[in-house]
Amino acid sequence: MANLVYKRVSTDQQSTVRQNLVLDEAGIEDLVVFEEDPGTSSRLHPLQRPKFSELLTYARPGDTVHISEMFRLVRGTGHILDVLDVFHRDCLALRIHDGAFSAMDLTARHPRTGELLSTVKFMVQTLAAAGELQRELTYDGLRAAEAKGSKGGRRPAVTAAKAAAVRAGYLGGQSIVGLARDHHVSRGAIRTAVADLMPEHTDDRQDTPAPETAVTLDMPGKVADFLRAAELEPAERAALDQGVTVRRGQGYTLRVPAVPSVHRQLLGRCQPLDAPSAIPAQRKARREYENRVSTLGTETP
Repeated sequence: MANLVYKRVSTDQQSTVRQNLVLDEAGIEDLVVFEEDPGTSSRLHPLQRPKFSELLTYARPGDTVHISEMFRLVRGTGHILDVLDVFHRDCLALRIHDGAFSAMDLTARHPRTGELLSTVKFMVQTLAAAGELQRELTYDGLRAAEAKGSKGGRRPAVTAAKAAAVRAGYLGGQSIVGLARDHHVSRGAIRTAVADLMPEHTDDRQDTPAPETAVTLDMPGKVADFLRAAELEPAERAALDQGVTVRRGQGYTLRVPAVPSVHRQLLGRCQPLDAPSAIPAQRKARREYENRVSTLGTETP
């Protein structure tokens, strides 16, 4: 029985780095890889994609198809059910290694009827996970935008209109503190605007704090799912990208390496999960992450 791996990216600016990390962590042995050409759209039905069609032609009963995340293969519930019909027909197993669908056995059949095991439960889970699928699609789109030079997240505090004046003032001898006061922004925002000029101008180096040391914390999966769909700063997004998924029963945690200030920023983004309207499991996950961040030794958001 063969292990067949399917990979896809939506644009030619994206890479399969994240998919490779997830699949490498799964420890799949003797794999055969089918990777779509860059730019194969998720809007194209999976059964019409060249490499997935090639995979189905290659597959034999009893083989297992491995995918990093469900949205690499399908876009919505219609695609999911079409693909499952083919997998059932050809006696293939499906393994998704990350995301909301990774805890489900989507190819199980009832031993007597041959139908999907607990069909009603499956459809409820599918609908409940639809939001997660959309968040993952959004996250993938944000990464494509980053590859094109658009970082997303908050707009810079020093706008393009102000940047010229800030840089001119810095070259003219104004201090970081003075520029921050004059333009009503933080010193960090001024440093960002003049970062490429600072090696030649060291007068204000004393304002730069000592570099932080990265700390690895386990982030509950529900917190990670929420953050992946949120607007984040580049450093925050990078921390999530570097996280390693660790399975925990039916869920998972994301082992995130980041400096303490980034962990606190990520915790601050999670405040909606602590609202009364949030799902209890989300509130519990947020508090769990808050307790871990609090061990870093300074005040948390």
